[in-house]
Amino acid sequence: MTTRTGFTYPEVGATRVGPLPRGYRHLHHRVAVGRGRADFEAAGAAVTGWRLHRRAGATMRTTAPRAEAGGAVEVSVGVGPLRLTAPCEVVWTAYEHARTGFAYGTLTGHPECGEEAFTVELADDGTVWFTVLAFSRPAAWYTRIGGPAVPVFQRGYARWLGRTLRGMVTAARRGA
Repeated sequence: MTTRTGFTYPEVGATRVGPLPRGYRHLHHRVAVGRGRADFEAAGAAVTGWRLHRRAGATMRTTAPRAEAGGAVEVSVGVGPLRLTAPCEVVWTAYEHARTGFAYGTLTGHPECGEEAFTVELADDGTVWFTVLAFSRPAAWYTRIGGPAVPVFQRGYARWLGRTLRGMVTAARRGA
């Protein structure tokens, strides 16, 4: 797999600076996954090192061991003939004192058109928040005919990622 460019939407980077562009479905899911610096570090490493997505059931092919701007990412879900493969490129990363994460944007061949960000933040009160922020619209015939089912799946997957990350943080705290 090689890094490639050719985003399928013009608003590259909008999940970092906002606002989310009009003409797309928007997704914003935020959930507490831990408390304190150690939980923040564990959550951030799981998100940017691809472990969260893999633990949640996605196959991730990447050009780097952790999220790096310009890196290629191929996300696959499903089995056999029902497997969907989605080529993306990492648009931006954040490796900051109280914020860690990345966003990837869709490339040609992705069933959707848009961008999705996954961030972990350490709030002033010590709460560790995980956020999925995205904008998308159908790009393939099957996502167009999927209609209202597609955003339901996306919201469900965002919630699943939050539950999975909370479990990973809890396991890391226990030394598992």
